Amino acid sequence: MNGKSQLGDFLQTRRSQLRPDEVGVPTYGERRRVPGLRREELALLAGVSASYYARLEQGHSLNASSEVLDAIARALRLDEAERLHLHDLARTAKPRSRRRPAPERVTEATRQLLDALTDVPAIVLGRRRDVLAWNRLGHALFAGHLDPGAPDVPAERPNMARLVFLDPHTRDLYADWPGKAGAVVGNLRLVAGQHPQDAALHSLLGELSAKSEDFASMWADHRVKACAVADYELRHPLVGSLTVIQQTLSQGPDSSVVVATTAAGSPSRAALDLLAQAITRVITQAVPARSDSRFSTG
Repeated sequence: MNGKSQLGDFLQTRRSQLRPDEVGVPTYGERRRVPGLRREELALLAGVSASYYARLEQGHSLNASSEVLDAIARALRLDEAERLHLHDLARTAKPRSRRRPAPERVTEATRQLLDALTDVPAIVLGRRRDVLAWNRLGHALFAGHLDPGAPDVPAERPNMARLVFLDPHTRDLYADWPGKAGAVVGNLRLVAGQHPQDAALHSLLGELSAKSEDFASMWADHRVKACAVADYELRHPLVGSLTVIQQTLSQGPDSSVVVATTAAGSPSRAALDLLAQAITRVITQAVPARSDSRFSTG
């Protein structure tokens, strides 16, 4: 997973997904040996020479200007997130010294935010989608079958991408699992474009590709998706069906807080309130038991 190969793979894949009739390229009824546009056709649409575009797609021309990249983005019909991704790929394709990523951690300000969000499910995610922290309701909503203390131990932190693709509980949680899975892959594509030398990310992508045919297929599609806000219907094992809006709040370049909100007065809000009451009962019942055992003389 290096910058050169990512740039070339992205350009080639997206070029193959464009039909000539979609961009006004005449074919005159000819049989085409390759799907999508030819390199020469894409270069003509972008206003660059065919030889220059070929070198760029092959990773041999790493000094493309912003204007050229934007022209290629327009020719490929990329949206804004995909255009920025193309710029990231071109930037990271250039040789640079390798730096070990700093350990991911939760700041004190973020912990205070989690403590304040008592009635809203919230989780803190690192750039590789590792769960760095969660509040009680966030744990209960998204991963109640896991150890609530797992995010506190770096080696045991749950990873949301692994959960979505490899954990049957999480797969059952999302009514529209393909939509959620596509959003996860699209986000990982963005991260991979920004951090092509991240060994831990490379290992995660290799694991998911080997263990999940769904992930491998979606990853090969090179779709990019920045999901700041998304609606999801959840099928929770304790409180049944509810619809939440997941919103991602940036906490710096490499971490974010994801909160799940529900409409006031809705059945979904009632289901979330019921879940909050359930975990409160569990905690209340557990505290006397721990207190009694502390003073037991048996």
